[in-house]
Amino acid sequence: MSGALTTHVLDTARGRPAAGMPLELFRIAGEDRRLLKTTTTNADGRTDEPLLAGGDFTAGVYEIVFYAGGYFGEGGEPPFLDRVPVRFGVSDPQAHCHVPLLASPWSYSTYRGS
Repeated sequence: MSGALTTHVLDTARGRPAAGMPLELFRIAGEDRRLLKTTTTNADGRTDEPLLAGGDFTAGVYEIVFYAGGYFGEGGEPPFLDRVPVRFGVSDPQAHCHVPLLASPWSYSTYRGS
């Protein structure tokens, strides 16, 4: 069985999934930062498919950049949080690695989900 990388964004200010938040996935190797995927969260705050799966999901360092500023930006003022980068390591690509983001216009948290 192959593993997969997934994500989920919850809007903690409104108490609902963060639908329509753009994000980018990068692979990090030393100073090299390579864009692997650009997508947007669906109505459930998830992506329609895993960010990576099967042979595309390998051990290494990754970064998901969540575009929270565009999601929360209202009123024409610059958002407090614009881009939220979450950099993490994967040691077992056969496992399911879930990287959720809990966000409001002023704060965020993340954890290693399952």
